[in-house]
Amino acid sequence: MTGVLGIDHVQLAMPHGGEPHARRFWVDLMGLEEVAKPAQLAVNGGCWFESGQVAIHCGVEDAFLPARRAHPALIVGDLAALVARLGEAGIRFKPGKPFEGYVRGDIADPFGNRIELMQRV
Repeated sequence: MTGVLGIDHVQLAMPHGGEPHARRFWVDLMGLEEVAKPAQLAVNGGCWFESGQVAIHCGVEDAFLPARRAHPALIVGDLAALVARLGEAGIRFKPGKPFEGYVRGDIADPFGNRIELMQRV
C-alpha cells in the first residue's frame, strides 16, 4: 500500500539545556515515559517520551522560538483531572471553543509550545 499510514511521532523544539524541564513536564505532569534515544541521535541532545500510541520527541533547536500556532492535539481520558494537576504545577489551561464531540483547550509546554488537549464526550 502506498500513501500515509500513520504518524510515528511529533517533534517539538526546545532550547539547549531544556531536557530537565521536558522530563518534568512530559513524565511527571503528562504521564508519559521517557525512552532512550538511539546513540547516534543522543549526541544532539533532546529527549523522547511515549505513552500508548503517543510519541513526543523534544529536540534541541539553536535558534529556538516556541510554536504558538502549530501544535499537537493530544486525546486525554479525563481532561478535568489533568487540568487540575497541571494547575497545581502552575500551568495555565485556556478552554477552547466548542468543537462537536470534544471538550478541549490549550496549555503550553515549559518552552511556550502550544499543546492542545482534547477529551471525547
